[in-house]
Amino acid sequence: MTSESPQPPASPVPFAEALTAGTLVLDGGMSNQLQAAGHDLSDELWSARLLAERPEAVAEAHLAYAEAGADVAITASYQATFEGFARRGIGRAEAARLLALSVELARQASAQAREKGVTRPLWVAASVGPYGAMLADGAEYRGRYGLTPAELERFHRPRMEALAAARPDVLALETVPDADEGAALVRAVRGLGVPAWLSYTIDGERTRAGQPLEEAFALAADADEVVAVGVNCCAPQDVSAAVRIAARVTGKPVVVYPNSGETWDAGARAWQGRSTFTPEQVLAWRDAGARLIGGCCRVGPEAISSIARTLAA
Repeated sequence: MTSESPQPPASPVPFAEALTAGTLVLDGGMSNQLQAAGHDLSDELWSARLLAERPEAVAEAHLAYAEAGADVAITASYQATFEGFARRGIGRAEAARLLALSVELARQASAQAREKGVTRPLWVAASVGPYGAMLADGAEYRGRYGLTPAELERFHRPRMEALAAARPDVLALETVPDADEGAALVRAVRGLGVPAWLSYTIDGERTRAGQPLEEAFALAADADEVVAVGVNCCAPQDVSAAVRIAARVTGKPVVVYPNSGETWDAGARAWQGRSTFTPEQVLAWRDAGARLIGGCCRVGPEAISSIARTLAA
């Protein structure tokens, strides 16, 4: 697959309008689905490496989630940055092509899903991971990078421009550990012509960097470009309180996609513990104001299928 191959048209309904029609099901973890298919992601580029080496594998992962019941496909661009690609000898023009390809692959999966009888539209959310993801040292779970919001804005804006040019339905500003980075992203998304959601990774009722969620969510309250706020890549038990805070502080639809409940051991590079994620939890999240519900790390197609059935029922 190349960026020159035919691209299906964007979803017919604007994403912000779709949020008013009901609850949308997000997909699950891209990395765990790729690993389940046998792909080695022990690399600083993580799943973004497959954009260059095995793009068909990314499309297959998207298709699995679409067939499972997901309404929204989050692209494999979380760890795709100009700086990260440059460390691998990939120039700026090729990096921009790979960023655009991440959106195209999700569109292609949508077309393949329709061919297989999936009749609902599949919206494409272009993932914009935090600065810490580029560092590939676990910093996205700490924040406090030592950079100013202005420096973070300069880091994020170029790849956001590249992703926006590929015409996703929404930008997923996700796994943000720090309110300072949240402020930078809210500024960086201005003028791109693409709506966005802002999603923090949290510990209890605070960001990973320690700021109260009330303050973190308030940064997006008056940003017209931000159509939803919420949390992801966190423990399922932390979601309900975060949903209530986000809805109260911003009045916007809330997005939630927690991890399975297992914990990542960075030293061992392995997940520890057991899953505490149950699809039935989504009903309480929906009742509290969540309008985008899915899963993050270690949440696969089977769990997304259960979420879709639970919400439909």
